[in-house]
Amino acid sequence: MKKLFLMILSFVNLFAYGQERMGQDTQIWDFHRITNIENYQNFGKLWTSLQGEYIATIALVSLIAVLAAFALHYMVIGPKQFSHAGKKIYAFTLFERSFHFIAALSWVILVPTGFIMMFGSYFGGGVFVRVCKNLHVFATILFILSIIPMFLWWIKRMLPASYDLRWIMIVGGYLSKIKRPIPAGKFNFGQKSWYYIAVFGGLIMIITGGFMYFLDFNSTAIQNLFGLTQIELLRICAIIHNFLGIICAVFFGIHIYMAVFAIKGSIHSMVSGYKEEEEVYILHSYWYKELSEKNKIKPNFSYEAGVKI
Repeated sequence: MKKLFLMILSFVNLFAYGQERMGQDTQIWDFHRITNIENYQNFGKLWTSLQGEYIATIALVSLIAVLAAFALHYMVIGPKQFSHAGKKIYAFTLFERSFHFIAALSWVILVPTGFIMMFGSYFGGGVFVRVCKNLHVFATILFILSIIPMFLWWIKRMLPASYDLRWIMIVGGYLSKIKRPIPAGKFNFGQKSWYYIAVFGGLIMIITGGFMYFLDFNSTAIQNLFGLTQIELLRICAIIHNFLGIICAVFFGIHIYMAVFAIKGSIHSMVSGYKEEEEVYILHSYWYKELSEKNKIKPNFSYEAGVKI
Protein backbone atom coordinates (compact mmCIF):
# COMPACT_ATOMS: atom_id res chain seq x y z
CA MET A 1 0.00 0.00 0.00
CA LYS A 2 2.87 2.36 0.85
CA LYS A 3 4.54 1.72 -2.52
CA LEU A 4 1.23 2.35 -4.32
CA PHE A 5 0.80 5.63 -2.43
CA LEU A 6 4.33 6.75 -3.31
CA MET A 7 3.75 5.85 -6.97
CA ILE A 8 0.56 7.92 -7.09
CA LEU A 9 2.31 10.80 -5.31
CA SER A 10 5.16 10.73 -7.85
CA PHE A 11 2.67 10.99 -10.73
CA VAL A 12 0.94 13.93 -9.02
CA ASN A 13 4.28 15.67 -8.52
CA LEU A 14 5.15 15.09 -12.16
CA PHE A 15 1.93 16.73 -13.33
CA ALA A 16 2.34 19.59 -10.86
CA TYR A 17 5.92 20.14 -12.00
CA GLY A 18 4.77 20.24 -15.61
CA GLN A 19 2.23 22.96 -14.80
CA GLU A 20 4.77 24.96 -12.78
CA ARG A 21 7.17 25.07 -15.74
CA MET A 22 4.47 26.09 -18.19
CA GLY A 23 5.69 29.12 -20.08
CA GLN A 24 9.41 28.68 -19.22
CA ASP A 25 11.75 28.03 -22.16
CA THR A 26 8.56 28.15 -24.16
CA GLN A 27 7.95 27.12 -27.74
CA ILE A 28 4.39 28.43 -27.87
CA TRP A 29 4.19 31.53 -25.62
CA ASP A 30 5.91 34.95 -25.66
CA PHE A 31 7.16 35.92 -29.14
CA HIS A 32 6.28 32.43 -30.40
CA ARG A 33 2.63 33.51 -30.30
CA ILE A 34 3.47 35.65 -33.31
CA THR A 35 5.75 33.22 -35.13
CA ASN A 36 3.22 30.39 -34.70
CA ILE A 37 0.66 32.40 -36.67
CA GLU A 38 2.67 31.56 -39.78
CA ASN A 39 1.93 27.88 -39.13
CA TYR A 40 -1.81 28.41 -38.78
CA GLN A 41 -2.53 26.79 -42.13
CA ASN A 42 -0.68 23.68 -40.94
CA PHE A 43 -3.37 21.95 -38.87
CA GLY A 44 -4.37 25.20 -37.18
CA LYS A 45 -7.21 25.91 -39.58
CA LEU A 46 -8.30 22.27 -39.46
CA TRP A 47 -8.26 22.24 -35.66
CA THR A 48 -10.22 25.49 -35.42
CA SER A 49 -12.83 24.23 -37.89
CA LEU A 50 -13.22 20.83 -36.21
CA GLN A 51 -13.34 22.20 -32.68
CA GLY A 52 -15.61 25.10 -33.51
CA GLU A 53 -18.07 23.37 -35.82
CA TYR A 54 -17.95 19.59 -35.67
CA ILE A 55 -16.39 17.87 -32.63
CA ALA A 56 -18.93 19.00 -30.03
CA THR A 57 -21.79 18.21 -32.42
CA ILE A 58 -20.43 14.75 -33.21
CA ALA A 59 -20.00 14.05 -29.49
CA LEU A 60 -23.54 15.14 -28.68
CA VAL A 61 -25.11 13.23 -31.60
CA SER A 62 -23.11 10.10 -30.67
CA LEU A 63 -24.28 10.32 -27.06
CA ILE A 64 -27.94 10.74 -28.04
CA ALA A 65 -27.74 7.95 -30.65
CA VAL A 66 -26.22 5.49 -28.18
CA LEU A 67 -28.77 6.27 -25.47
CA ALA A 68 -31.60 5.91 -28.00
CA ALA A 69 -30.22 2.55 -29.18
CA PHE A 70 -30.04 1.32 -25.58
CA ALA A 71 -33.63 2.36 -24.90
CA LEU A 72 -34.87 0.73 -28.12
CA HIS A 73 -33.01 -2.52 -27.43
CA TYR A 74 -34.28 -2.69 -23.86
CA MET A 75 -37.90 -2.08 -24.89
CA VAL A 76 -37.96 -4.34 -27.97
CA ILE A 77 -35.55 -7.19 -27.10
CA GLY A 78 -35.21 -6.81 -23.37
CA PRO A 79 -32.46 -8.08 -21.08
CA LYS A 80 -31.16 -11.63 -21.04
CA GLN A 81 -31.83 -13.38 -17.76
CA PHE A 82 -30.12 -16.47 -16.42
CA SER A 83 -30.79 -18.67 -13.43
CA HIS A 84 -29.06 -17.58 -10.22
CA ALA A 85 -30.10 -20.71 -8.37
CA GLY A 86 -27.60 -23.08 -9.96
CA LYS A 87 -23.85 -23.57 -9.82
CA LYS A 88 -21.49 -20.65 -10.26
CA ILE A 89 -18.20 -20.57 -12.18
CA TYR A 90 -15.19 -18.69 -10.84
CA ALA A 91 -14.22 -16.28 -13.62
CA PHE A 92 -12.15 -13.44 -12.17
CA THR A 93 -9.55 -13.42 -9.41
CA LEU A 94 -9.39 -10.72 -6.75
CA PHE A 95 -6.43 -9.13 -8.54
CA GLU A 96 -8.35 -9.00 -11.84
CA ARG A 97 -11.35 -7.46 -10.13
CA SER A 98 -9.11 -4.92 -8.40
CA PHE A 99 -7.48 -3.54 -11.53
CA HIS A 100 -10.82 -3.69 -13.36
CA PHE A 101 -12.36 -1.61 -10.53
CA ILE A 102 -9.57 0.97 -10.77
CA ALA A 103 -10.00 1.14 -14.55
CA ALA A 104 -13.79 1.42 -14.23
CA LEU A 105 -13.48 4.18 -11.63
CA SER A 106 -11.08 6.09 -13.87
CA TRP A 107 -13.44 5.85 -16.87
CA VAL A 108 -16.43 6.94 -14.78
CA ILE A 109 -14.49 10.14 -14.06
CA LEU A 110 -12.75 10.54 -17.44
CA VAL A 111 -15.83 10.39 -19.67
CA PRO A 112 -18.05 13.04 -18.00
CA THR A 113 -15.15 15.40 -17.21
CA GLY A 114 -13.94 15.02 -20.79
CA PHE A 115 -17.37 15.99 -22.12
CA ILE A 116 -17.54 18.94 -19.71
CA MET A 117 -14.16 20.22 -20.94
CA MET A 118 -15.29 19.71 -24.54
CA PHE A 119 -18.43 21.79 -23.86
CA GLY A 120 -16.60 24.08 -21.42
CA SER A 121 -18.05 27.30 -22.82
CA TYR A 122 -21.59 26.00 -22.27
CA PHE A 123 -20.76 25.47 -18.59
CA GLY A 124 -19.45 29.01 -18.26
CA GLY A 125 -15.81 27.98 -17.95
CA GLY A 126 -14.23 29.10 -14.70
CA VAL A 127 -13.68 27.07 -11.54
CA PHE A 128 -16.07 24.24 -12.37
CA VAL A 129 -14.35 23.39 -15.66
CA ARG A 130 -10.90 23.73 -14.06
CA VAL A 131 -11.94 21.32 -11.28
CA CYS A 132 -13.11 18.87 -13.97
CA LYS A 133 -9.76 19.26 -15.72
CA ASN A 134 -7.92 18.36 -12.50
CA LEU A 135 -10.24 15.40 -11.91
CA HIS A 136 -9.52 14.31 -15.48
CA VAL A 137 -5.81 14.32 -14.73
CA PHE A 138 -6.30 12.38 -11.48
CA ALA A 139 -8.41 9.78 -13.28
CA THR A 140 -5.72 9.47 -15.95
CA ILE A 141 -3.23 8.53 -13.25
CA LEU A 142 -5.62 5.83 -12.00
CA PHE A 143 -6.03 4.51 -15.52
CA ILE A 144 -2.25 4.37 -16.02
CA LEU A 145 -2.03 2.18 -12.89
CA SER A 146 -4.64 -0.22 -14.28
CA ILE A 147 -3.68 -0.42 -17.94
CA ILE A 148 -0.46 -2.43 -17.44
CA PRO A 149 -1.97 -5.39 -15.52
CA MET A 150 -5.03 -5.23 -17.78
CA PHE A 151 -2.79 -5.72 -20.80
CA LEU A 152 -0.61 -8.44 -19.28
CA TRP A 153 -3.35 -10.53 -17.65
CA TRP A 154 -5.93 -10.48 -20.42
CA ILE A 155 -4.11 -10.09 -23.74
CA LYS A 156 -3.93 -13.86 -24.39
CA ARG A 157 -7.69 -14.30 -23.94
CA MET A 158 -8.33 -11.22 -26.08
CA LEU A 159 -6.53 -12.50 -29.18
CA PRO A 160 -8.80 -12.93 -32.25
CA ALA A 161 -10.36 -16.36 -32.80
CA SER A 162 -12.16 -17.90 -35.79
CA TYR A 163 -15.46 -18.08 -33.92
CA ASP A 164 -15.38 -14.28 -33.46
CA LEU A 165 -16.62 -13.98 -37.05
CA ARG A 166 -19.68 -16.07 -36.22
CA TRP A 167 -20.28 -13.93 -33.14
CA ILE A 168 -20.26 -10.83 -35.38
CA MET A 169 -22.71 -12.42 -37.83
CA ILE A 170 -25.32 -12.88 -35.10
CA VAL A 171 -24.29 -9.79 -33.07
CA GLY A 172 -23.64 -12.05 -30.11
CA GLY A 173 -27.29 -13.08 -30.01
CA TYR A 174 -28.28 -9.75 -28.49
CA LEU A 175 -30.85 -9.07 -31.20
CA SER A 176 -32.76 -12.24 -30.35
CA LYS A 177 -34.91 -13.17 -27.36
CA ILE A 178 -34.03 -16.84 -27.81
CA LYS A 179 -31.38 -18.23 -25.47
CA ARG A 180 -29.02 -20.40 -27.51
CA PRO A 181 -25.26 -21.10 -27.22
CA ILE A 182 -23.18 -18.25 -28.60
CA PRO A 183 -19.72 -18.76 -30.19
CA ALA A 184 -17.43 -17.02 -27.71
CA GLY A 185 -14.54 -17.78 -25.41
CA LYS A 186 -14.09 -16.28 -21.95
CA PHE A 187 -14.38 -12.89 -23.64
CA ASN A 188 -16.67 -12.40 -26.62
CA PHE A 189 -15.87 -10.24 -29.66
CA GLY A 190 -17.67 -7.24 -28.17
CA GLN A 191 -15.58 -7.42 -25.01
CA LYS A 192 -12.44 -7.88 -27.08
CA SER A 193 -13.27 -4.78 -29.11
CA TRP A 194 -13.73 -2.73 -25.96
CA TYR A 195 -10.49 -4.13 -24.56
CA TYR A 196 -8.45 -3.04 -27.58
CA ILE A 197 -10.07 0.38 -27.62
CA ALA A 198 -9.65 0.85 -23.87
CA VAL A 199 -6.05 -0.41 -23.66
CA PHE A 200 -4.46 0.67 -26.93
CA GLY A 201 -6.81 3.58 -27.59
CA GLY A 202 -6.42 4.54 -23.94
CA LEU A 203 -2.64 4.52 -24.33
CA ILE A 204 -2.93 6.95 -27.26
CA MET A 205 -5.27 9.08 -25.16
CA ILE A 206 -2.71 9.16 -22.33
CA ILE A 207 0.08 10.23 -24.72
CA THR A 208 -1.93 12.89 -26.57
CA GLY A 209 -3.48 14.14 -23.33
CA GLY A 210 -0.03 14.36 -21.74
CA PHE A 211 1.24 16.40 -24.67
CA MET A 212 -1.63 18.85 -24.28
CA TYR A 213 -1.27 19.02 -20.50
CA PHE A 214 2.45 19.76 -20.41
CA LEU A 215 2.36 21.97 -23.53
CA ASP A 216 5.98 23.16 -23.35
CA PHE A 217 7.74 19.84 -22.83
CA ASN A 218 10.89 19.17 -24.84
CA SER A 219 9.67 17.36 -27.94
CA THR A 220 12.64 18.05 -30.20
CA ALA A 221 13.11 14.38 -31.09
CA ILE A 222 9.45 13.98 -32.06
CA GLN A 223 9.46 17.24 -33.99
CA ASN A 224 12.53 16.20 -35.95
CA LEU A 225 11.09 12.74 -36.61
CA PHE A 226 7.82 14.01 -38.09
CA GLY A 227 8.93 17.43 -39.26
CA LEU A 228 6.48 19.26 -37.02
CA THR A 229 6.65 22.31 -34.81
CA GLN A 230 5.50 22.21 -31.19
CA ILE A 231 2.21 23.98 -31.96
CA GLU A 232 1.51 21.63 -34.88
CA LEU A 233 2.15 18.65 -32.63
CA LEU A 234 -0.28 20.01 -30.04
CA ARG A 235 -2.96 20.61 -32.67
CA ILE A 236 -2.67 17.05 -34.00
CA CYS A 237 -2.80 15.67 -30.44
CA ALA A 238 -5.95 17.68 -29.72
CA ILE A 239 -7.68 16.39 -32.86
CA ILE A 240 -6.75 12.76 -32.15
CA HIS A 241 -7.61 13.07 -28.46
CA ASN A 242 -11.09 14.46 -29.07
CA PHE A 243 -12.13 12.05 -31.82
CA LEU A 244 -10.70 9.02 -30.05
CA GLY A 245 -12.28 10.24 -26.84
CA ILE A 246 -15.72 10.16 -28.48
CA ILE A 247 -15.12 6.59 -29.68
CA CYS A 248 -13.95 5.52 -26.21
CA ALA A 249 -16.96 7.17 -24.56
CA VAL A 250 -19.37 5.37 -26.91
CA PHE A 251 -17.79 1.95 -26.28
CA PHE A 252 -17.65 2.63 -22.53
CA GLY A 253 -21.37 3.36 -22.61
CA ILE A 254 -22.02 0.12 -24.50
CA HIS A 255 -19.90 -1.80 -21.98
CA ILE A 256 -21.88 -0.34 -19.07
CA TYR A 257 -25.22 -1.07 -20.74
CA MET A 258 -24.29 -4.68 -21.48
CA ALA A 259 -22.99 -5.34 -17.96
CA VAL A 260 -25.78 -3.60 -16.04
CA PHE A 261 -28.91 -3.77 -18.19
CA ALA A 262 -28.60 -6.12 -21.20
CA ILE A 263 -27.50 -9.12 -19.11
CA LYS A 264 -29.18 -9.19 -15.71
CA GLY A 265 -26.68 -9.72 -12.92
CA SER A 266 -23.65 -9.78 -15.20
CA ILE A 267 -21.91 -6.99 -13.30
CA HIS A 268 -21.87 -9.17 -10.16
CA SER A 269 -19.04 -11.22 -11.68
CA MET A 270 -16.74 -8.23 -11.21
CA VAL A 271 -17.78 -8.01 -7.58
CA SER A 272 -17.77 -11.63 -6.45
CA GLY A 273 -15.65 -13.11 -9.26
CA TYR A 274 -18.32 -15.69 -10.12
CA LYS A 275 -20.55 -16.05 -13.19
CA GLU A 276 -23.75 -18.07 -13.34
CA GLU A 277 -23.19 -21.45 -15.02
CA GLU A 278 -26.11 -20.96 -17.41
CA GLU A 279 -24.72 -17.57 -18.49
CA VAL A 280 -21.34 -19.12 -19.29
CA TYR A 281 -23.01 -22.06 -21.06
CA ILE A 282 -25.03 -19.71 -23.30
CA LEU A 283 -22.86 -16.63 -23.81
CA HIS A 284 -19.36 -18.15 -23.53
CA SER A 285 -19.85 -21.61 -25.01
CA TYR A 286 -16.25 -22.22 -26.10
CA TRP A 287 -14.96 -21.33 -22.66
CA TYR A 288 -17.61 -23.57 -21.07
CA LYS A 289 -16.49 -26.49 -23.26
CA GLU A 290 -12.86 -25.73 -22.44
CA LEU A 291 -13.56 -25.81 -18.68
CA SER A 292 -15.53 -29.05 -19.08
CA GLU A 293 -12.86 -30.79 -21.16
CA LYS A 294 -10.14 -29.79 -18.69
CA ASN A 295 -12.27 -31.09 -15.79
CA LYS A 296 -12.24 -27.66 -14.13
CA ILE A 297 -16.02 -27.86 -13.72
CA LYS A 298 -18.65 -30.59 -13.58
CA PRO A 299 -21.05 -29.38 -16.28
CA ASN A 300 -24.79 -29.44 -15.73
CA PHE A 301 -25.42 -28.51 -19.36
CA SER A 302 -24.41 -30.18 -22.61
CA TYR A 303 -24.49 -29.15 -26.28
CA GLU A 304 -26.51 -31.06 -28.86
CA ALA A 305 -24.42 -33.38 -30.99
CA GLY A 306 -23.89 -32.18 -34.53
CA VAL A 307 -24.95 -28.60 -33.76
CA LYS A 308 -22.22 -26.14 -34.63
CA ILE A 309 -21.90 -23.33 -32.15
